[in-house]
Amino acid sequence: MAEQIALPLLLPNPPPSSRPFFQTHHQPQNPATPPPPPMTPLLQELLLHPNPSTPQTQNPSSPSTLPRARTRIGRSRDSNRGKPWSHHRLSSQGQHILHSFLDPQFDSSELGEKLVGLVEMHRDEFGSSLDSLALDLLGIVKGLSFHKKFDLAISVFEWFKKREDCDSVLSGSVVAVIISILGKVGRVSNATSLFQNLHKEGFALDVYAYTSLITACASNGRYREAVSVFKKMEEEGCRPTLITYNVILNVYGKMGMPWHKIRALVEGMKSAGITPDSYTYNTLITCCRRGSLYVEAAEVFQEMKTAGFVPDKVTYNALLDVYGKSRRTKEAMEVLKDMEFNGFSPSIVSYNSLISAYARDGLLEEATALKTQMVEKGIKPDVFTYTTLLSGYEKAGKDEPAMRVFEEMKSFGCKPNICTFNALIKMHGNRGNFAEMMKVFEEIKICKCTPDIVTWNTLLAVFGQNGMDSEVSGVFREMKRAGFVPERDTFNTLISAYSRCGSFDQAMAVYKRMLEAGVTPDLSSYNAVLAALARGGLWQQSEKILAEMQNGHCKPNELTYSSLLHAYANGKENERMHILAEEIYSGVIEPHVVLLKTLVLVFSKSDLLMETEHAFLELRRKGFSPDITTLNAMLSIYGRRQMFSKTSEILKFMNEMGYTPSLTTYNSLMYMYSRSEDFEKSEQFLREIMEKGIKPDIISYNTVIFAYCRNGRMREASRIFSEMRDAGISPDVITYNTFVASYAADSLFEEAIDVVRYMIKNGCKPNQNTYNSIVDWYCKHNRRDDGVQFVNNLCNLNPHISEGEESRLLDRIKNKWS
Repeated sequence: MAEQIALPLLLPNPPPSSRPFFQTHHQPQNPATPPPPPMTPLLQELLLHPNPSTPQTQNPSSPSTLPRARTRIGRSRDSNRGKPWSHHRLSSQGQHILHSFLDPQFDSSELGEKLVGLVEMHRDEFGSSLDSLALDLLGIVKGLSFHKKFDLAISVFEWFKKREDCDSVLSGSVVAVIISILGKVGRVSNATSLFQNLHKEGFALDVYAYTSLITACASNGRYREAVSVFKKMEEEGCRPTLITYNVILNVYGKMGMPWHKIRALVEGMKSAGITPDSYTYNTLITCCRRGSLYVEAAEVFQEMKTAGFVPDKVTYNALLDVYGKSRRTKEAMEVLKDMEFNGFSPSIVSYNSLISAYARDGLLEEATALKTQMVEKGIKPDVFTYTTLLSGYEKAGKDEPAMRVFEEMKSFGCKPNICTFNALIKMHGNRGNFAEMMKVFEEIKICKCTPDIVTWNTLLAVFGQNGMDSEVSGVFREMKRAGFVPERDTFNTLISAYSRCGSFDQAMAVYKRMLEAGVTPDLSSYNAVLAALARGGLWQQSEKILAEMQNGHCKPNELTYSSLLHAYANGKENERMHILAEEIYSGVIEPHVVLLKTLVLVFSKSDLLMETEHAFLELRRKGFSPDITTLNAMLSIYGRRQMFSKTSEILKFMNEMGYTPSLTTYNSLMYMYSRSEDFEKSEQFLREIMEKGIKPDIISYNTVIFAYCRNGRMREASRIFSEMRDAGISPDVITYNTFVASYAADSLFEEAIDVVRYMIKNGCKPNQNTYNSIVDWYCKHNRRDDGVQFVNNLCNLNPHISEGEESRLLDRIKNKWS
């Protein structure tokens, strides 16, 4: 199907982060959507009220083409900067106009007339000096903003901006307020356009205008743009203030910037003579959440106290959250005690962080006990508390307790929110309980909630993973009918769900339906399709799509080539990987950090040592910092080759640079030692990650089981197997095959066959390797006839065995014996 899809050669709208900062922005237009066809039977009850559409906003009026005086915007005429807005700085005429603007009966058509009167009054009283008028303008705009009359405040600013005789009235303070307003109403593109236009007209924008724009971008999730503005600010020689640095620090945290970059920003701030305040330290601790940097958070906490700042409730809650995200429940409880000792009563936020930590780690009894404790202290659980517990039980596969939490939540008058319903939809959908899932939709309507993008994406993922093609189409149509414009995340959810199950044709069918629905594909859409193809190693189709992108003037980016590299790796096309790598190294394709990291990953996955090391050195030579995924790839290839000194170098580098080892890190180390003479150390690493609060996965347990089985320590292997089951992790075919092969190698064929019988009984289907290991060892121990008898009786062991599989095994015995 991938070959049959003709991708339209359309020039997509580039993402905002890819635009140069001082390039003109244009508002994208959404194509009209054709009427949806009838729904599938399962979704006939899915008649939800659409969200009210957000009206399109226009850019601020363009500046006049007439020459105008160049005015320095930067001198603040507001003596109350930083204080709450107050009208006492307004003239009597300014106060009168502000009050008329705040009147609910005010007619906006009278705005110009009133402002003309204000200008004339100031000219009559003060002549050519417009300083007093500037104060009135600032007061009026701030007053309207304070009373949330945002559109009216913008209109007042626009009126003055268009007048050639009022240049000096536009102060940096006014511009900062307007940019802040535009940010609050989500019109960040308009704020950026205004800023750019003023800059082009020669206005020297001050630190308050820059900071307002940075804040507007940050508060609307446009973090890369915020960083771009900050860098431009520094290039222009405009020195950031403490507030500017605090905003950017928060942005760095939201973006998941490496810790050393965050610390470098703080050091630069100190070098500029700006001393961090308590907000700075609180923000730094919050920045540690994303990377689970609990050690770094503790260091910041100590540094804060050394600097003379007393931690407040925000500090303790942030630290609690870091320990919670890091699964350091013991340390989190210590913070709670310290918090109470210092006179701060834990709040609902404090307890929710702790409950989330325990629930995330599967410690649901402890999480529930904390909820009881908070109730005893008079703190009423909120929707976050209940939803966290519900999600915890859902992930643990305990549906009945999850539903009890939901019923308790409603009985105590706590209204579920859409996050609660999304968790329930996921629970029922993943269990295949579609009737119950539809009842959740009824609850959504009864509780007067509205599905959000996560709701729709969850439905798409559930139906996609269950191969319910018609239901997927129905949800997609209903999503559009409800007023949601499908975005990249939606299509990624669909395509990823299908491709993870190996249904690449279905993934392409989803893409085709997107085109038929009239949704214009952009760069992100192409990249989503390429990522799906890459998972299946479909490199030929990937190359065709890349060619269409290039021919259609849709410039590929680093994610495009990254997917192509993965397609080559999964398709075992090493030569093509090498050719593309040389184009990246030589600069034919821009050696973006993403591409260099991808090269490390794909070469490591393909077990190409020299190429992996070359890519890693190129990454470092270009001045880029490797991330934890890249370092884990290096550990993996060195570990597979038993290169202990090299793995020590990587671990030392990770420690020096402040990287927190992940589960993948430990799994690579366990793998390395499991194949060595010091194989028992693999279990030591398993214990270490448990002590660190990291939950081992099936790879962790399988690796340790292999270490013991390989060395004939079956008792220890069985012990780890039991621990694995107790931890709620179901053994897979690799787990069982490890035991089967080990018993067969020691001529313990009855034990090996018992393992096969046990795995079938527990719902794990044997594969070819399961039977191969038994018949091969029969042959190696010169027991050919026993091997033939095993195959002839295999139908008694596994009634679902095919005749073809029996014939294959008999041929294998014949070939081995001969």
